[in-house]
Amino acid sequence: MPTPTEIFLSHSSQDRQFVTTLGDLLERHGIPYWYSERDILGAQQWHDEIGKALSRCDWFLRVLSPAAVASKWVKHEVLYALQEKPYEDHIVIVEHQPAEYKKLSWTLRNFQWVDFQKDFAEGCRELLRIWGRGYRD
Repeated sequence: MPTPTEIFLSHSSQDRQFVTTLGDLLERHGIPYWYSERDILGAQQWHDEIGKALSRCDWFLRVLSPAAVASKWVKHEVLYALQEKPYEDHIVIVEHQPAEYKKLSWTLRNFQWVDFQKDFAEGCRELLRIWGRGYRD
């Protein structure tokens, strides 16, 4: 798979700590990403900024957790990614915590899943392998 132009990190704000660590991993390995906590500045309209990022990015990483499943905004992001051509075959589900993924979309099992629940380092290796990158701790 080619290196992403930019990854959209879809997450619940309740998973901020994990997602920040995930973003640091991507940055250390030279993979560009968009992360709301980092890329939406002060007075910017968050809704507009998320829409711009979704239309610009070419990969979609969905961090799965109970908080994400409960978020209506996460569901909007997932539905957008499922409908847009640039995300075709470029959706990865990052399993952070056990959650009922079908509440977001029953189709999520059709995409690549990376399990971070048991071993973070192994999850990192598996995720980076998608883009042909080796994991550097």
